[in-house]
Amino acid sequence: MRRWAAMAMLVVSVRNAAPQDRRVITIDEAEALAVHRHPRIAAAGFGAQAAASAIKQASAAFRPLVSASVTTAGADRDTAIAAGTLQTSGLASRAATGIGLSQLITDFGRTSNLTDAARRRADAQKSNIAQTRAEVLLQVKLAYYSVLASDASLKVARARVQMQDVTLRQVRALAESKLKSTLDVSFAEVALSEAQMALYQAENAATASRAQLASAMGQEDDIDFQVVDMALPPRPDDGVQVMIAQAIRNRPDLAAARLGEDAAQRFAAAEKRLRYPAISAIAVLGAVPVHQNNMSGQYSSAGLNISIPFLNGGALKARWAEAEFRAQGAGKEAEALRVQIAASVRLANLEVDTAWRRLDVTARLVNQTSTALRLASTRYELGLSGILELTQAQLAQTSAQIAAANAKYDYLSRTAGLSYAIGDLR
Repeated sequence: MRRWAAMAMLVVSVRNAAPQDRRVITIDEAEALAVHRHPRIAAAGFGAQAAASAIKQASAAFRPLVSASVTTAGADRDTAIAAGTLQTSGLASRAATGIGLSQLITDFGRTSNLTDAARRRADAQKSNIAQTRAEVLLQVKLAYYSVLASDASLKVARARVQMQDVTLRQVRALAESKLKSTLDVSFAEVALSEAQMALYQAENAATASRAQLASAMGQEDDIDFQVVDMALPPRPDDGVQVMIAQAIRNRPDLAAARLGEDAAQRFAAAEKRLRYPAISAIAVLGAVPVHQNNMSGQYSSAGLNISIPFLNGGALKARWAEAEFRAQGAGKEAEALRVQIAASVRLANLEVDTAWRRLDVTARLVNQTSTALRLASTRYELGLSGILELTQAQLAQTSAQIAAANAKYDYLSRTAGLSYAIGDLR
């Protein structure tokens, strides 16, 4: 009957061979695959490219505008009036072609501010790529640790089924020898059924966690990964204020918010300069192969155009006011994000600290339940207790082993959350 204790001590060491067709993957490989193929990261990259194209659009006003024109017209001889429009002294049949050139000389900083605003929006989009990558990496880490936790729980559940099956066979043998009652057999059968139900739930959790990992990696197919276990990282020893300062310095979403605020301020400055004059140089050059006899067969001209806005119903002032308010709002959003980041770092640090302390508690709990199971086994052998006490001790040890495994991977998950909070995931 000492086999009860020996069997209990072997629960943790029971291993079931993984299917041979499983793909073994490390967390570094999972992260690399996610960065390479996840559509969210690709979408952020396209957004950054689109924002970079807007810089050329905004700065195009600095460059000459050249256009070519071809014009033909037919008119009755000696006609001079056409209704509905202002006319020159005469209407003439002609065919002409030429090139026109327009070059902005100055708009008193409007175009340069628009270009700077577009450049900062493009930089903000680059920061959004880093932020998206950090979010994807965090999801990969959490999913990976979830697979490890579910595998550990599945291993314990299988060991429990084996232990309950051995218990049932031994109790049946004792009952056939009239050393135990049939009631003990019934309780042992119930315990085995409960263990089998827990095993089914553990198998489902393991499958679901792998589906989450595949999704986090940007994998559409449901692939049955086999993950590699990880060692526990040391507990972070930096003070919370140091970590908050690091987060303020490194978080890409805060950098994007700051760049967005700067872009909004630049755009407001550009909208203010709508009320200023715009000065442009204009030149035309061309030929008139079909023309009146008293006119030249070619033409050229150059001039200076000054556009000064006067009355527009207050539209320009309203546009400037709108841009100013949006810039102020962007500043407050960046400030609110900074406050939120500081709070998230404090919370993540507390969660890491709590998870670290759970490691020691659950380790002691496993030792305590193992001792309790040995005592329960001895008492049952001596007839000092019933099967219920033994099965309860077995269940307590199983629960303690699952809690210990969950504590380890919960600590890994909390550490990943803290790394994300302080901007270390890149």
